[in-house]
Amino acid sequence: MADGARYSRALILGASVVSIAVLATESSFAQTAQPQADNASAERPKQAKRKQAKPLVAQQPTPDAMNARAQAGTASVQTLDTITVAATKTRERAIDSLAPVSSISLDQIQGLQPNRLSGIFYAVPGVSFQERGDDPATVINVRGLQDFGRVAVVVDGARQNYQRTGHNANGSFFLDPELIGGVDVVRGPTANIYGSGAIGGLVSFRTKDINDVLRPGERWGVDLSGSYGSNNNRGLGSVFGGVRATPDVDIFGGAVYRTQSNYKDGNGTEIGNTNNQVEAGLLKLTVRPALGHEVKFGATFQDYQYTIGQMNTGPVATAAQRALYQGSSVYSSDAKNYTGTVTWNYSLPSDNLFDSHVSVYGNRTDNDQTKTYHYSTSGAAYCGAGNVGNNISGCVGDKRSYSLDTFGFDANNTTRFNVGDWRNAVTYGVDAFQDDVITTDSRGNSNITTPSGIRTVSGGFLQLKQNYGTWFEAVSAIRYDRYNLQSGSTNTGGDRFSPKITLGVTPVAGFQPYVSYAEGYRAPSITETVISGAHATGGGPAFFPCPDGTTGLFCFLPNPNLRPEVGKNKEVGFNLKYDNIFSASDSFRGKINLFRNDVSDYIDLVASAPVPTPFGISASQYYQYQNIASARIQGFEAETMYDAGNWFVGVAGHYIQGKNVQTNIGLATITPRKVVTTGGVRLLDRTLILSAQWASYGANNDVPIGYVPSTGYELVNLYMTYAATKDIVFSASIDNLLNQYYRPYAIPGSSTDGTTQNDVLWTSAGAGRVYKAGLKIHFGGA
Repeated sequence: MADGARYSRALILGASVVSIAVLATESSFAQTAQPQADNASAERPKQAKRKQAKPLVAQQPTPDAMNARAQAGTASVQTLDTITVAATKTRERAIDSLAPVSSISLDQIQGLQPNRLSGIFYAVPGVSFQERGDDPATVINVRGLQDFGRVAVVVDGARQNYQRTGHNANGSFFLDPELIGGVDVVRGPTANIYGSGAIGGLVSFRTKDINDVLRPGERWGVDLSGSYGSNNNRGLGSVFGGVRATPDVDIFGGAVYRTQSNYKDGNGTEIGNTNNQVEAGLLKLTVRPALGHEVKFGATFQDYQYTIGQMNTGPVATAAQRALYQGSSVYSSDAKNYTGTVTWNYSLPSDNLFDSHVSVYGNRTDNDQTKTYHYSTSGAAYCGAGNVGNNISGCVGDKRSYSLDTFGFDANNTTRFNVGDWRNAVTYGVDAFQDDVITTDSRGNSNITTPSGIRTVSGGFLQLKQNYGTWFEAVSAIRYDRYNLQSGSTNTGGDRFSPKITLGVTPVAGFQPYVSYAEGYRAPSITETVISGAHATGGGPAFFPCPDGTTGLFCFLPNPNLRPEVGKNKEVGFNLKYDNIFSASDSFRGKINLFRNDVSDYIDLVASAPVPTPFGISASQYYQYQNIASARIQGFEAETMYDAGNWFVGVAGHYIQGKNVQTNIGLATITPRKVVTTGGVRLLDRTLILSAQWASYGANNDVPIGYVPSTGYELVNLYMTYAATKDIVFSASIDNLLNQYYRPYAIPGSSTDGTTQNDVLWTSAGAGRVYKAGLKIHFGGA
């Protein structure tokens, strides 16, 4: 842990030195006055400047949404015009993709001033979050699916597969929003060629790079940013900078420091242990060794210091008092995330045979925890005189750790050719990753609930994308997946082919309906397959004996015969793209879609029928992850934006239903309704942007027995961005203007007595009203 701390400080210091050194080596802070060119997107390799001569319709300049001027609020922005490769691994605008794709640009992120990652996804349909206020990790839910890799999350191409079983979602990752340069979201398994497991969807993050800071004509540049927020002492400082050492070598780095104290919810209640501290840094080296070739080396480090768990809020002498006031064990936590990537891209406008991408990555998450508080004064018999604790979570002072190493690679190539009036792009590739889970717990139960093991997942795909004239497009693909899982004496695996077919037409300019069918394949996780043993009693009496000879409150049973989940998604969608509607500079973009995703062999934790215990109550003796018949998730999504230049307005949202088909009971992870209205004006020659956002969420009341339903709520946020000069930008915002209390997801109850998991109940509430203000200063020169 000490070595990790030294490495973290070294990386952050190194990133800072890179940023500051490029400042110190210049004789002045003169700025270029040139506007940002369209090809400044960090999504695009420097030498891969595609022209329309390339036989692929969707090769167009990168939109203003990625411009430095757009970030300063001086250009109209249509984020659906952002170039993405998420759906088909070929470059196309999100609005032209025959898939439910959304993009979030850097200028949007900076205008929102998010304190945690979920804050940037308000206006993205189909996306929700299951977060705890005392845990800075992020849990992304797409179309009601989450946990165990159902949503593939990648950062610079590296899979984020961390999982820890507890009073939290079963799958999370660590990423500070200040590191992000852009996000692509694909909903549903239509992005199955991107990798295995994504039956819910794909969320692809791009960290900041040199083109996010340097402007055209600049050889070096630095962005300094800082912000402060109320509720409670939310501070942020960051520096990002880079230098083009030669025309073919770029060096870029950055560092982030973020801190906050305990916040209050909309009722004015302080939520304990919601304070945290984040230190993060990144370094990138980009080399272009030959025409069309680019090699990028990247490293990202993050260190999260936080405390998870909740103290009692009142007396706990009786069962009734415990149901109201009893908290949980509390742990001082130090989570570190290391990501390293090496990426090679090759592309030339004149080369139709090869448009290649190869990446190799490693990602490590270490979460070291020390118990600092126990919710009762009992436990001396277990922990020793003067100490407290139990056999679930150990004793005060005990340590536990969760570690996940993920290594992987992704290689693909696109070949383009014309046959008559048909323009064809054949994309083929292979990918693989391996998860190595190591859990240690000196005296608690974590070795059972988050078992160690190794899982290897690999696959390959072939895709044909065809365009005829300007009115017809077809995308057909097949993906092969296989996996192998080893833990102790368990050795299991499987494989499958998953097809995809999408057809779209453009009968009139601007109107593009499409239909799509896609399947996705998710292999069972290590925890789902091999979790085994007694759930410890917490110091109370044991209810049941378990097959391995131990006793506990109940018994986890392994299931080496688990079958992988298969998502079968049917989709009908419409892309709407119109320019110069009422004036010479206005535009409208819209993506609307209806979907049904039938997930066969859906994996869920199933309890056995309750039986009497010797203590006068009935309880379930066994819990096991099992394949249920099917889960059906269906709904409607829309994302629209009208931009008139001096003002803009858009509506985005979804209506989703999700049920266990076998029981006809709703899924607890569904956010049934979200409608987000965004509007604003650009004043003072578009240097001042004032905007408001109203997000309306519906409650999820159709939940399994024992769950506390989520709340319906209305969030109103106000934003202001002012470019005082081309180099100085002020921002301010008010989040949750109405100071509403809200819980965005359903809360599970205890498995034995039905009482609510109070630590989750209390920390699921979002923050009340928050005032924020920030400043960004740019330096640069030729």
